[in-house]
Amino acid sequence: MKIVLHLILVFLFAVPGSLAADTGTSLGSTGNAPGTPATSGTSLGPTGNTSGPTIRLVNPLGEGVGLMQLLNKILDFVIQIGTIVVIFMLVYVGYLFVIARGEPGAITKAKDALMWTLVGALILLGSKAIALAIEATVQALSVGK
Repeated sequence: MKIVLHLILVFLFAVPGSLAADTGTSLGSTGNAPGTPATSGTSLGPTGNTSGPTIRLVNPLGEGVGLMQLLNKILDFVIQIGTIVVIFMLVYVGYLFVIARGEPGAITKAKDALMWTLVGALILLGSKAIALAIEATVQALSVGK
């Protein structure tokens, strides 16, 4: 398992960097010809002096995509997966009720499973509402600067 994890990390970090170095399109490429360093140009440092080459980092999420959009996409994905889990749990709870056959202990177990499935579904629905409330609050505070 550790070997697989190490291979994944190598391919995620080392291989794209070496490919970018070979083609001349590393981070901050400013349209230079292939094979030339991508760090040409000058930039103003914190003191206002020219400090050397300009290095630009490319946003891997795309232009104009910020942290809030990334977190919303992650939350939407979690909600989609969670919805599927809730549906399967409801089917399982129904199965528990069917196999209980009137036994008080089994019916109690099925009722508890139903209650916790519904609690999980409410948390899933509430997470989107909480995220929207936090996003609106952050936007309102950032406008007030």
